Amino acid sequence: MNAGLRLGAPVLVALVVIALWHGLVRAFDVPVYLVPSPLDVAHTLVQDWDLLAGSLWITLKITGLALLAATVLGVLLAFLFVQSRVIEASLFPYAVLLQVTPIVAIAPLIIIWVKNTLAALTLCATIVAIFPIISNTVLGLRSIDPGLLDFFRLKRASRWQILWRLRLPSALPAFFGGLRIACGLALIGAVVAEFVAGTGGSQTGLAYQILQAGYQINIPRLFAALLLITIAGVILFAAMTLLSRLVLARWHEVN
Repeated sequence: MNAGLRLGAPVLVALVVIALWHGLVRAFDVPVYLVPSPLDVAHTLVQDWDLLAGSLWITLKITGLALLAATVLGVLLAFLFVQSRVIEASLFPYAVLLQVTPIVAIAPLIIIWVKNTLAALTLCATIVAIFPIISNTVLGLRSIDPGLLDFFRLKRASRWQILWRLRLPSALPAFFGGLRIACGLALIGAVVAEFVAGTGGSQTGLAYQILQAGYQINIPRLFAALLLITIAGVILFAAMTLLSRLVLARWHEVN
């Protein structure tokens, strides 16, 4: 599939959806406090840009810190797991436990225990994002050619040489697959944590603006904040995809 079609097809679908949205709202005369038109949302986005842009920066900062922490911790844990089946069997279930525990259930405790709000929100988002990094990296480190592994052992390669020269290059596609998933989960975790925290003041993310817009029946601002979150998620995913293409182009086939 060429680049023009990859970009043009989603844009065309978006334009059709926006046109249908606008047409239905106008045709049925839907009140703005129920469903605003795209023009109302665009007007609010321009009018409240300073407020929404500042909140977007806070949310993206939490997301970026959480993604960085999840990547570093996830890779280190994955390296630890592949060193010993006993270690993996002992600790991997707890990684699964983090994945299946609803963040809304433990976020209030984290926010109480961690006094710094930014650190608490980052920790919540990290918990949401870390599992794909761990699971995909472990899968990649384990999924190596047995013949190549036997060859390395025949040459008496050390465990470190096997890890660095064989397992790590083989794990890159799986790692970047996990990274693409984790970037979206980090954003979701940041927004959910902000909802739970409900902190006000100048250092507030988009989730707080959504809450406030709902309380004030300012539905156009609510839609504008949702639009910014969606666009941020798409850009993050596209950036991770581009990064994976740049890194993997020399060693692996990239679709």
